[in-house]
Amino acid sequence: MATLRDTRLDEVPITPAAHGHSASGRAVARPRTLIVSDVRLYRDGLALALESRGDIQLVGTADSLENARVILAGTPCDVVLLDACMPAALGTGRTLMLENDGTKVVAVAVAEVPAEIVACARSGLHGYVARNASIADVATAIHAAVRNEVNLPPAVAAEFFKALAELGPVVDAEVLTNRELEIVGLIDRGLSNKQIAQKLRIGTATVKNHVHNILEKLKLSRRAEAAAHMRGKRIVASGMSGERRGETNTPAERA
Repeated sequence: MATLRDTRLDEVPITPAAHGHSASGRAVARPRTLIVSDVRLYRDGLALALESRGDIQLVGTADSLENARVILAGTPCDVVLLDACMPAALGTGRTLMLENDGTKVVAVAVAEVPAEIVACARSGLHGYVARNASIADVATAIHAAVRNEVNLPPAVAAEFFKALAELGPVVDAEVLTNRELEIVGLIDRGLSNKQIAQKLRIGTATVKNHVHNILEKLKLSRRAEAAAHMRGKRIVASGMSGERRGETNTPAERA
């Protein structure tokens, strides 16, 4: 089955999309969009395809959370298109939303299974695009996000609500603070307490206190167990599913 990444640019349908509206209610004919992916070929291809449509205003591309922050610090943006296959993708999306009020985040190349879609919803993302979607679907998701809308196919919607019912009360996401979720995500990426402290610009002792609180709240004894636990729960700090393009091993196994 062809995927979004297999789409040839000369086969991209160029069709106008409906106008969206920003969080402030203003009309957005061409939503300002940033693409975030660690695969250059993918982000450049998406950028070229979206620009060719004429209804999306591309503000830039970034290969990491850090570079996305730099762009967003100086450029207004309506929507961030986030590569769901990046490590700690949902944690990245959540951070960008927290730091940029009003900016929507849409995950791209999401496996169209309830667990993945529920993970996007629980992390606060404003939409998703399935792996087998078209460029037109990407543009539709961008405009929908600006209008605070999410399009779910009927079959997926049914499974989505079923999965939500089976999840029961959301405990972990409420127990851990945003900072603790961020630290779990960095632990999952293999960073030491010292590296986390440098990245977040806080003291190592502060990181250790956060880790202690995380383990206490989750009733675990090791920091690696906390990362594995949250990854299994599909909480924002873990990324999407531990899968990478063409890989089946987990981030911990790849480290």
